[in-house]
Amino acid sequence: MRGLVKAGLLRRYRTDRFQTVYGLTQPGARWLQEAGVEAKASVRRVSDMSNPEHTLWAHFIVLAAEARGLKASTEAELLRALNTSTADTQPGKQGLLRVEGQTPHGTVHHYLRPDAVFDDHDGVAWIEIERSARGANRAAALRTLALSVGAKLVDGRVLRRVVVFTRTERIRGRVMAALRGVAEQTRESALMRGRRLLKEVEADSFEVWMTVDRRHTDGRSSLVDKLAGHVIVQELPTWLPRLRLDGRKESSTAGWLGENYLPYRRPLGLPAWETPQSPLLGTAELRGLAGNRPSGYER
Repeated sequence: MRGLVKAGLLRRYRTDRFQTVYGLTQPGARWLQEAGVEAKASVRRVSDMSNPEHTLWAHFIVLAAEARGLKASTEAELLRALNTSTADTQPGKQGLLRVEGQTPHGTVHHYLRPDAVFDDHDGVAWIEIERSARGANRAAALRTLALSVGAKLVDGRVLRRVVVFTRTERIRGRVMAALRGVAEQTRESALMRGRRLLKEVEADSFEVWMTVDRRHTDGRSSLVDKLAGHVIVQELPTWLPRLRLDGRKESSTAGWLGENYLPYRRPLGLPAWETPQSPLLGTAELRGLAGNRPSGYER
């Protein structure tokens, strides 16, 4: 990297959190083009990224999902895909989940967008990266998102998992408090079709139950609660850049490497992730989850 910077092909930047990032210069882009690689200079975009940590973590989760053989995308990639077939005269899609909110002037609709998203075999896993405490609007969006598990998204897929990655223990505590508040509120909600219940079933993991119709053989129907999906909270592996497998530094890898915590920690009732297979070793196509697709069950 030092040689590339010295040759003027890359430019080095230091972020607010003392991370080093590199931007491709115009000579660097020409050098790649001459080698048959499509490339564009990126120094202007990189110079604006004083703190690109959020983007870096989103890409980290996407790459972890792709290593499991799952189709994944960041927020920007998702928006491009949603608007690929949109005509110039039509308004573009602004997000993946359409929700409504109340204002003094009435009901308004807006869209929520994930930081990362991927297909999870039985539906969609929605990823949120929390580097700082949520304000009132973002906290309300998280509650709305949790109560939307089991709903259809803009592209027709079904939301099955919401995974919130937090940067610190303090932020994790605030997120958990907000979700526990939702669980408390829904516990007393009246029985009705479409009702959602949040239940904390293990550390940092909630089940989302949805009330649906069940048809009986005699023609009658009744309301039952069906498992719609999960909300999971876990901390980002901020120790990962400092990890030394030779033991030179004491970094705890509990859960992350041996227990498959990426792209998220699987909750109870779902099969474990399979070990990724590297395409660099000439393996077959990357595989996703083992076994049958998980399905909801009734109680």
